Amino acid sequence: MLFYLALVAVSLIFFWVGRRFSYWKQLGVPYVEASFPFGNLKGMNKRHLGYIAQDLYVKLKSTGKKFGGTFFFVSPTALILDLDFAKDVFVKDFQYFHDRGVYCNEKADPITAHLVTMSGTRWKNLRTKLTPTFTSGKMKMMFPTIVGVAEEFRKGLLVEAEAGGEVEMKEFLARFTTDVIGTCAFGLECNSLKDPDAEFRRMGKKALTLSTMDFLRRILTVTFKDVAMKFNVRLSNPDVANFFMNAVRETVDYREKNKIQRNDFMDLLIRMKNAEPIEGGESNQ
Repeated sequence: MLFYLALVAVSLIFFWVGRRFSYWKQLGVPYVEASFPFGNLKGMNKRHLGYIAQDLYVKLKSTGKKFGGTFFFVSPTALILDLDFAKDVFVKDFQYFHDRGVYCNEKADPITAHLVTMSGTRWKNLRTKLTPTFTSGKMKMMFPTIVGVAEEFRKGLLVEAEAGGEVEMKEFLARFTTDVIGTCAFGLECNSLKDPDAEFRRMGKKALTLSTMDFLRRILTVTFKDVAMKFNVRLSNPDVANFFMNAVRETVDYREKNKIQRNDFMDLLIRMKNAEPIEGGESNQ
């Protein structure tokens, strides 16, 4: 009995996968043949996703079409091939393309709910509020803060150069980026350039390190998004999520209680939270 049930289950899975992989063919859209279970992402554990996307782009560009079909695991995904069409998607008709199909669960895993992952009315409202904070003037306002971190980066490089040993630039640049994000976004002095084992740096590395189970969860959320939502699947590491959520709460509470203002992104978000007008932009109401 179990054998027949398993046979039926496998047959249904193959039928379902076959239907998914015929999506672009049925629409008459040029596409790249896919294979189960990775779709067009075969070899992603050995190659960077950017190189895989480049190969897909080259294969589809020769068709002369504005876009082509690919498969992100078993999910049909359009790959834009024309620059003008890309501008339409990102600028002119962006309101129709805000749902990127990326999983987020604001209730069970709030750290995953941000502008890149959200969709619908929640995305539209958040984008409207955040738009004034990303003007060239606001970015320029943070420049002196970034320059300060860059100076620490320069000093750190001089110390390494005088030591005469090899320098792992990828890690060194990651620590520089960590300090920039920490001071601009959180208003915190992370000091990871001076201390490679700084807590902010450790949590950042932990957030980007995926275990086999993390990888499987991501496949589940891409392939069966609704099922993942129903079972409240979490993508973020609880320790990492709690660390960054607490960092934000503590920073906001401290600044509001002590009436502290800084030229950074956190200050703009606090003003937005309190419905204060952001100079050079619109009110968030």
